[in-house]
Amino acid sequence: MQILHYPHPALRRKSTPVTRIDQELRDAVREMFELMYASEGIGLAANQVGLPFRLFILNLTADPNEKDQEHVFINPEILKRKGTQEAEEGCLSFPKLYHPVKRFGQITVEAFDLDGNGFELTVDDLGSRAIQHETDHLDGVLFIDRLTDVGQRRGRANRRRLRVGLSAAAAVRRDCPG
Repeated sequence: MQILHYPHPALRRKSTPVTRIDQELRDAVREMFELMYASEGIGLAANQVGLPFRLFILNLTADPNEKDQEHVFINPEILKRKGTQEAEEGCLSFPKLYHPVKRFGQITVEAFDLDGNGFELTVDDLGSRAIQHETDHLDGVLFIDRLTDVGQRRGRANRRRLRVGLSAAAAVRRDCPG
């Protein structure tokens, strides 16, 4: 399992609902947490690792030693939205890119955990932003789709550089033996 980077097509696919929670899914979630921590992230959606499932993980501390802060959101739905906030966002599928994004200031989300228990959570600030970001992933929406005007200008230039860099890297790989 690895984190997929833009412009991988899986990042634009809408995820399918989880219909069964089994050991295979639990193992995939554990591996997702390991990848997220290794990349110094706070959240990761299943489609970012090529899994078609409607689930994401969060640990707002980004600290692998704080297991009590790990949260799994299976089949999440945002029920309520309130206010606005604007802050710089990044994404593990866009390494080292950060841009201003407007999001709702407070949300209420409903989801299931890895034991199949339903829960409802109202959050604001970073928690609200992270849940909206990861839920967008599950719908095939990327943070670059929600940039502010300033972010859009910076984002176009950065995506061009990213595409050129990916094309150059692919050409080098094609030319290398083995």
